[in-house]
Amino acid sequence: MSQPDRRARTRPAELLGLSAVLAAFTGVVVMMVTRDIVTSLIFAGVAFIVSLVVMAMLALAVRPTGDEQQDLREQDDDGPRGH
Repeated sequence: MSQPDRRARTRPAELLGLSAVLAAFTGVVVMMVTRDIVTSLIFAGVAFIVSLVVMAMLALAVRPTGDEQQDLREQDDDGPRGH
């Protein structure tokens, strides 16, 4: 079985990084508006979780390319069979 390429290995880090940037932006905006650090941390945490879940769901909705479909077929052929 072939190893995943660099792009496939760094995909989760990209999602986490983008979610962290969106959370930091939300936290800074709320901090500038309310001047309350606890409220800004709460909003930043909620923004991080929501953006991470939304981006993960969007990533799951993308159809696999031809190479990915071939890899999935090969994995199905090599895997154990059910009952």
